[in-house]
Amino acid sequence: MSLSTKFALAVAMIAAPVLGATTASADGERYVLVSHAPDSDSWWNTVKNGIALAGKQMNVEVEYRNPPTGDLADMARIIEQAAASGPNGIITTLADYDVLSGPIRAAVDSGVDVIIMNSGTPDQAREVGALMYVGQPEYDAGHAAGLRAKGDGVESFLCVNHYISSPSSTERCQGFADGLGIELGNQMIDAGQDPAEIKNRVLAYLNANPDTDAVLTLGPTSADPTLQALDENGMAGDIYFGTFDLGANIVEGIKAGTINWGIDQQPFLQAYLPVVVMTNYHRYGVLPGNNINSGPGFVTASGLELVEKYAGEYR
Repeated sequence: MSLSTKFALAVAMIAAPVLGATTASADGERYVLVSHAPDSDSWWNTVKNGIALAGKQMNVEVEYRNPPTGDLADMARIIEQAAASGPNGIITTLADYDVLSGPIRAAVDSGVDVIIMNSGTPDQAREVGALMYVGQPEYDAGHAAGLRAKGDGVESFLCVNHYISSPSSTERCQGFADGLGIELGNQMIDAGQDPAEIKNRVLAYLNANPDTDAVLTLGPTSADPTLQALDENGMAGDIYFGTFDLGANIVEGIKAGTINWGIDQQPFLQAYLPVVVMTNYHRYGVLPGNNINSGPGFVTASGLELVEKYAGEYR
């Protein structure tokens, strides 16, 4: 069966995800996905569902590993440990090239195939010796969002960056500013990961800058507390609000008109496709000739039916 046929069948037969971190393989292949996400970031549940379903359908063993606090030095050690365990392949984010490129190259040099997903760039994936990149070009996505907001009359904004140590997060904010044609300057804040602190920092910024036209959040971790902040200061529904990524509260915000749009990078595909690609590569020697862009795609109130149904699970 061809890769395209397997993928079409897989999408058509959406099944319940395997909830454990590992699924067993009757054929012996084992793939490890290493992310930079802390345990507190629920957005990655969709990634876990993607790798679990791919493992089940391809009949391979899959594991999900991450640094509990999001510490990138810890993630580098996890990549080293994963490579030492002798898997057939590693699927990993490249949240910080300087910190993670060495362990990834070492894994490739040891004979482990690697696919970069979610963060990093296609050029960086090639530089570390990965087979390919599956994800959303973050600067380009931010730039597209900025152009859209500019067309809607936005001239100033607040970017709520909840993961400022990741260059990919900053690229989103910078791309948005460049799309608007303005300087990023102090319009990006280091919001941290704590929901209460995020809400307070958003409230403080908007109180000090009441003429801000728009708010941009980078995922549910920052979007959910920002929604609370806007409810508290009375700006919900009045200030232009765009966000990256999806989640149940984001979908409800779009539906209610509080959020103008969400950018869907399809994290399910970012985890699912690398398992399918590498399994077919190892079994049959076939490999797509290009990287795979899983996003960006703008989700608005007019296209919410399936998104709402599967938010936090497959979307």
